[in-house]
Order: sequence, then structure tokens, then C-alpha cells
Amino acid sequence: MNQTTPELSGLTRQQAQARLLRDGPNELQAAQRRSTWQRLIAMLREPMFALLVLAASLYMLLGDLSEGITLFVFVNAVIGLTFYQEGKSEAAIEALRQLSQPFAHVIRDGQICKIASREVVVGDLLQVSEGNRMAADGWLIQSDQMQVDESMLTGESVPVNKVAAPFHADATPAGPSGDDQPTVFAGTFVVRGQGLVRVTATGMRGQVGQIGASLNQIEDQKTPLQQQTARLVKVLAFITFALCVSMVLTLGLRNGAWLPALVSGIALAMAILPEEYPVVLAVFPALGARRLAQEGVLTRRINAIETLGAITVLCTDKTGTLTENRMQVSALAVGPAAQPLVLNLVDLSAASDPTLPEAFHGLLEHAILASAPEPFDPMETAFHQLGQRFLATTEHLHRDWTLVQTYALSPALRAMSHVWKAQGNKLHTVSAKGAPEAVMSMCHMPAELQAQWAQAIDAMASQGLRVLAVAQGRFEGNDWPDSEHDFDFEWLGLIGLSDPLRPEIPQAVADCHSASIRVIMITGDYPTTARMIAQQAGLTQGDTLTGDAIDALSDEALCQTMQTVSVCARISPHQKLRIVQALKRNGEIVAMTGDGVNDAPALRAAHVGIAMGARGTDVAREAAALVLVDDNFASIVKGIRLGRRIFGNLQKSMAYIFAIHIPIACLALVPMLFALPPLLLPLHIALLELIIDPSCSLAFENEPAEHDVMRRPPRDTLAPFFGTRAILESLGQGLCVAVAIGLSYWAAQDLPTPQVRAMVLVTLVVSNAMLILANRAQASRFLQSLRVDNRVALGVMAGAVVLLLVGIYTPGLSSALGFAPLPLMPLGKATLLGVVSLGAVMALRFAFSWANARAHARP
Repeated sequence: MNQTTPELSGLTRQQAQARLLRDGPNELQAAQRRSTWQRLIAMLREPMFALLVLAASLYMLLGDLSEGITLFVFVNAVIGLTFYQEGKSEAAIEALRQLSQPFAHVIRDGQICKIASREVVVGDLLQVSEGNRMAADGWLIQSDQMQVDESMLTGESVPVNKVAAPFHADATPAGPSGDDQPTVFAGTFVVRGQGLVRVTATGMRGQVGQIGASLNQIEDQKTPLQQQTARLVKVLAFITFALCVSMVLTLGLRNGAWLPALVSGIALAMAILPEEYPVVLAVFPALGARRLAQEGVLTRRINAIETLGAITVLCTDKTGTLTENRMQVSALAVGPAAQPLVLNLVDLSAASDPTLPEAFHGLLEHAILASAPEPFDPMETAFHQLGQRFLATTEHLHRDWTLVQTYALSPALRAMSHVWKAQGNKLHTVSAKGAPEAVMSMCHMPAELQAQWAQAIDAMASQGLRVLAVAQGRFEGNDWPDSEHDFDFEWLGLIGLSDPLRPEIPQAVADCHSASIRVIMITGDYPTTARMIAQQAGLTQGDTLTGDAIDALSDEALCQTMQTVSVCARISPHQKLRIVQALKRNGEIVAMTGDGVNDAPALRAAHVGIAMGARGTDVAREAAALVLVDDNFASIVKGIRLGRRIFGNLQKSMAYIFAIHIPIACLALVPMLFALPPLLLPLHIALLELIIDPSCSLAFENEPAEHDVMRRPPRDTLAPFFGTRAILESLGQGLCVAVAIGLSYWAAQDLPTPQVRAMVLVTLVVSNAMLILANRAQASRFLQSLRVDNRVALGVMAGAVVLLLVGIYTPGLSSALGFAPLPLMPLGKATLLGVVSLGAVMALRFAFSWANARAHARP
């Protein structure tokens, strides 16, 4: 941590803790979780629970106290299980909120420290700089050309200037005040400069809190998958309603007993309606987001998980993502353009008594002067470290200079300059560094000299070095030009920096290629450097596109060009947006990484925006759907793998839910059609829900990724999630189980009705376990279903069988459930028929798989 001046020592930790207890955390109430009672009431509004409660109440009205109480017990059990699963989902989302919350740099006890924004209190001193989001309302007491985007409060997209002013007791911001004011507000973004802010209001007492806005609230808009599922459930609900009304009318008119007919109708509705769909659509993404967090990828928008596995193009930056972001100066070049003097610092480090030749002192000195005095950027840090190593004993780092003017890097001129004033000297010294072509332009270098220096630049770039140029100038007076280009600069030379490739990158890129995901590297580096790093990373051979070329292309031409590009070099942040838009117009599903303020539009435009967690700005994180904790490209690939796994398991679960409801519906409907005693009562369906709920959610959610998940092409986002083929296959699977249950019923004709019911449910529960096995893997890889790498699924299957056997063979409980203990032979028959159903289901799956392969092979 850095030391501060005594007059700006900030609060003590004890003062901050006391104010936090007094005022509460610096957060908005909209981010609070639902209470237990709110969750419970919302759950009881679901149709399945309403039907269960209604059925139990009807049993009471009919005078069947035993069945009514038993059903109420099962109602509570089903509600408890669902409540637990929803709790896991909300806990996972809350954990993500805590992980992805913004941070603030405050001065406490004279030390600069990083804390969660929710811990900021009134009176704190906040250090803010370009890319930071303001943690609280405050008063600017120190400023270095700070500009703030207040569009979230004012609607004006143009950033406003902020000027420092002495703080006084009544300096409480009253509202957005525009240009040249010291007031700043929570949630606004610093787009330029830096400053020191004294906090005047936190949480709901700030401007954002007063208007009821919430920047931390997770979006709850429905995804395409949720919309498709809702449509399917509506169709099934319509069919269910028609069948239930028909059953009630038929039984009521036939027997004149309308209340029992209504109970049978409720049982049919519970049997058909797939109430588990909303459960799995809530549980899978939430728990998937938690798994992503364990891989170093924070999910800011849960909807992104649905898209993650469908990515076709992954646009990644280079520095810190493909490379280690461990910059070090590796080469210096000065002297005449025709034959520059090049110093390899690796060779210098190997010398017994390394000293930097005098010819390179000015180059290094002005590279440092053109950098931030307290550097954050890894390149500027490397300059300062090298200066401390070689110039500490010289006059270069000990001059009494004051920084009086800065010119920031801009898309129009990829260079930055600092103007320094020496005490007692009327002339100002101007130091500049940036892209070689930009610095050449600032030095007004003749074309022939540019061509000669270009050879040296290519030679350094071909070694994978990032090449910057350095220049110096003189200026008299204080009438600063509008552009640094108007200074009179003198060329000093080149600096080459190396940043080693992360060792895991080649394998991660290879995984993307095997998954048919195209990787495009986008960097501000020199094209030769970019191509060298791309080659080391294993990117597919393709064209290299520069920022200047992009500006010269129309939108249509850019779309065409991007089809063959693998490297984009010399790219400015605003050009990233055009790249994303071009790829999207080509029909690609695009993921884009970024870390800067100007990356935000591209991150928002991409299907999946991925911000850097370590070096990314708050602006970038706000715009992104995912945040990389370690800024590592390999973590993105892990996230894609996990996204594919989540989506694949969701498909398996949805198919299983549809299939298992077919035999349950048949058990409720067939006895009515043939005037037979009912086999499936509401309490039995409640018992089955205790089996189906953990099967569809916990068992399938824990299913490992299939071995070829990263060797398949991305899924088609336009294709229906649960299309006609999937519905027919699930319907066929359910009918196979229904046939096995029918055979079990036929084999139990000589038994009393309670034993018939017990035998039929044994077949159903064993067949349910077989359905889980059949849907765990692709049909062509059935043996994978028998592996024991998903202990949760095996536990659910075994637990379901044990639960039913306890219900059948426990005295008292057996009669309450309408069962009777089964002799060994009928029990064996029922179990065998359930196991045999697996063969029929797998035969059906193989048939559908073969037909699907034939359809795709057809020209």
C-alpha cells in the first residue's frame, strides 16, 4: 500500500467501522434477497402445489381422514424439496453478487487500501481514475483533468468536466450539476483523468438511491429457452384441462359421485402437467453460474449461460489474456535510421557488471517521463523499473520537474505526451511515446527515414516484441496547442517489450478449434508482433487486418473481409464495435473480451461480453455478461466447455421430464377409459414428485460433460430447444415405460387391488431409474451411462427404489398409501419388467439416432 500526505490521511478504521454500523452498508435495497415467506408464498401459487392442496382438502371433505393427512404429509415433503432447490439457486446467485461486487480505493489511516464498495462510508476519501465507477456521492477535492459520464442520471451522453474545490460542511451534492463542478455521484463513470473524492452520501441517501435505481439487480427477463418452454407448457396445460374436464364429466355422469370424479380429474392434471420445467430452468443456470465461478468466470447476467455453449467466434485481446501481462523491456534502439544501434537487454543482464550505455539514457528517461508518475499500466511499470535499475545514480531521475500538461492516447493519434516544467527554466520539456507510426508523424519524419526505421521495427516485432517509439520536444509559454501533433518533436528511438505467452494457451486454442470455434486476436500491437504471438498461440492461419484498413472499408466490405481474418492489429477500441457488428451480420455468435472504458460498446454489442476482472475497468465489467477473475484466455475456454455441459444436461433433464410424465398420465387416464379401479391417486403422484424432482434437477445437473463436448460444432441458436424430433423421442420413451407398466398390470390380475397398485408402482419406479440411465449419454455411447462418475444420479435412483419399498413394506404406512406388501415373485416380476423397459428405450434411442445421422448425411 502507498503512503499518503498527513493532511489527507482519511478516516481511521475505527471511525469507518462506527459509521458503517450507524449508516448501514453502501448498497441499494433493490438488491436484497426475497424473504423466506415471500419465497414460500410464490411457491404455493404454482399450479402443482395448488392441485396437491386441493386434492388433500377434497379427501377431508369426503371423510377420508387417513388419505387426506397422508397427502398433506407428501405435500409438505414436495414443497420442502422444491424450497431447498430454490434456496440453492438463490444462494448461488447471491454468492455471485458478492463475488462480482465493485471495489473502491479509499484512504484509511493514511494508507490506500482496496475495499468492497458496500463498505464505503460518509467521510471516506476515494481515489478514482479512468474506468472507475463512483462508489458513492461526494465532493472532488483533488483533480487531474477528470471527466465523468453522468448519462445514467442526466441522459446526456457527453462526459462532463469536474473541477476540484475546497470541501466544507454543507457541501452536499443536490443533483447532477454538469460541467466544471466538484460534485460527483454514485454509479457514474470516470472516463478520463483521476481525482480524490470526499464521500458525502452512501446507499439509499445518494442520488441513485433517491430515485430508486439499482445497478446490482440481476436481470429477470425471459430467455429464448424460457419462452420456448413456456409455450410448450401452455400447450400441455390446454390439453390437460380438456382431458381433466372430460374425465370429471365422464366419471360424474357414470357414477353420480362428483367429488371422487373431481379427485380423479386432479390426479390426471398432476400426472400430465410437467411442473418440473420451471424448477430446472431456475436451478441449472444458477448452479451453473456457481460452477463457472469455481473456474474463475463470474456471471453477471445469468442469461449468458444459455448462449455460452453456442459461441462460434471468440474475439480475444492479447496482452494479459493470451500473454502473462508481465511486461519487461527486452530491446532498445537508437541512432541513425540506416544503421540503428540496437541493445539486447537479455545480453546486458548476462554481463558481469551491467551498465546501460549513455546513448540509451535519453531514450529511457523520456519513456519514463511520458508515463504516469505512479504507473499502473504494466508497460509503464517496466519503464520505471528499468529506470530504477540503470538511471538511479544519474541526474535523469532526480530533476526538479513539475507535470503541467498531458495529452492522452486517442484513436486519432496513438501516442501520449507529458509536458514538464523545470524550476527556473522558461522552456518546457515534452516527452512522447506511442505507436511508431504515430510518433514518426509527430516528428514529421521524411518517408525515406520512416522506411528505414520500419525495417528495425519489423526486426524487433518478428521476435514477438511490442514496439513503442519515444520522442522529445521543447515548448515555450503556456498557450498549449490543441493536439500534441503540433509540438516540435525530435525522434529518440524504439523500445521493444516482451510479454511471454501463457503456457496453457496453445491447448486452449486447440480446444476452441476442435469445437469449431474460430478465435480472432484483436490487439493494438504492431501487425508483425501480433502475427508472431498468434503463431505461438496456435491460431488458425488467416488474414491480418489493421485498424486503418477497417476505417477504409464499408460495412459490407468489412463483413466479407472478416470471414478470413484471424488477427486484427493496430485496433482502437471504437473499431472493436465494428468488428463485432460485422461478425454478427455474418451470422456468428460472438464473444468479445475487453477491459477499457471504450471497450464497453463492443462488450455490450457482443452476444457474450467478457470483461477482465484483474485489470478491467468498472465500465467494462458493467457492460459485460461475464467477468474473468484471472484475465486468462484458458478460463474462457473452460467456461465454454462448462456452458456446453450445462446446456446438454438441461436438454437431458427436459427430455426425461417429458418422458416420465407419459406413463404417469397413462396410469391416471387408462383406468377411467375402461371403467377400472383407479391405480394412481393424488397422494401417489405426490410420492412420485419426491422421486422426479431430484431426478430431473440434482441428478442431471451433476452429470459430467460428455467426452466429446468440445469436439462438436456449436449448437444452432435458431433451432428449437425441444423440437419435434425431441418430443417424439421422449414420447416414445414414455410409451415404452407405459407398455412395461401395462405388462406388470396384466401380470398382477390375480392379486388384490392394493398389491396391483404396489406392483405397478414398483415397475414405474424401476423404469424411472432406467430412463435416467438411458438419457445420461448419447445413444451411441450407452456404456457411459453405466459409469459411476455421477454419484448423485446413482443415489437418486437407489433412493427412489428404497423410498417405495419402505412405503410398501412398512406396516401402517403401506395401508395409508393404498398399498399391500408384495410377495417375492410379484416383486421380482415388477422389477424385471422395469429393467427390461431399458432395452426398449435404448432400441428407440438407437433408431432415432440412426435416422438423425441419415438425415444429416443426406446431401
